[in-house]
Amino acid sequence: MEAFRHMQRKDIKIKELIPLNTRNINLETNNKFKKILSSIRVVGILEPLIVYPEGKGYIILDGYLRYKACQILEIEEAPCFIYYEKEAYTFNRMVNSLSAVQENKMLKKALNEVKPEVIAQVFGMKASSISIDKRLFNYLDPEVIKVLDEEKISKKCARELSKVNTKRQIEIINEMKKTGDFSLSFAKALVLKTPTNQLNPKKRQAILRMNERSKKNNLVKELQEAEKSCDFYSNLYRQYSTDLVKLCIYIRRLLDNHNIKSYIHKNYPEIFKNFEKIACLSSSQIGDKEEGKVTDSHTEPSKRVVSGNIQ
Repeated sequence: MEAFRHMQRKDIKIKELIPLNTRNINLETNNKFKKILSSIRVVGILEPLIVYPEGKGYIILDGYLRYKACQILEIEEAPCFIYYEKEAYTFNRMVNSLSAVQENKMLKKALNEVKPEVIAQVFGMKASSISIDKRLFNYLDPEVIKVLDEEKISKKCARELSKVNTKRQIEIINEMKKTGDFSLSFAKALVLKTPTNQLNPKKRQAILRMNERSKKNNLVKELQEAEKSCDFYSNLYRQYSTDLVKLCIYIRRLLDNHNIKSYIHKNYPEIFKNFEKIACLSSSQIGDKEEGKVTDSHTEPSKRVVSGNIQ
């Protein structure tokens, strides 16, 4: 605590600042960084960085994202507090992230004095998103708000629950507690299963339209899959029919030979019976008429074997 009382405030050049650790963060997709960048771009740095003097530079103990934002915005100096002990734990344990409920309370208070467009610009958000967040809590049951404040569910999850009435919200929350699954995907699945009479009246039409679009998309996918399956089996059937026609032609020609027929009849009577059945198949039975006649390219059989006799 003695070190805190002797902290010195000073504007330090960005080029003199050195990160304590290299953090693997994708700055292009990190939402927290985007908000910090937008805030600094509009109103400047409100919270000084905490640094420790070392050599000719200063080690950053707290404020890495603010430091990166300054680099991107080409800010030459940043306000800093110089701390005389080289350890970041003290500051990290003092950081408490705002819950969605606390954030909403602050947002409501700010909207009494500041225009939504200005807040949106500072936090890198759309003005419409701020209006949506402001109305969100009007649709939520106190039990859902409590779970949201405990950070068991995300704001996106709460937004999903706002699509159903408060009674259904309680049922969904109890189901999530029972399974231990507070994920957005699980919430969406439970909302999707909700009967029409349990939907939020103010959002019912929009939800029904969304569900209708979803059903149509699923139906189109199913039809496409059915079409592919039909084409596959049609081609397979056509190939089997062609092979069967060729087989019939071959067996008829085989049995046209008296010596071969006698040999098979004498030595393989069971096979001979099956050959007879195949040779006696009509063109309609093997699909000639539907799929197009397939005949031998050289000769057309002129004789047919019936009951073991050549006719």
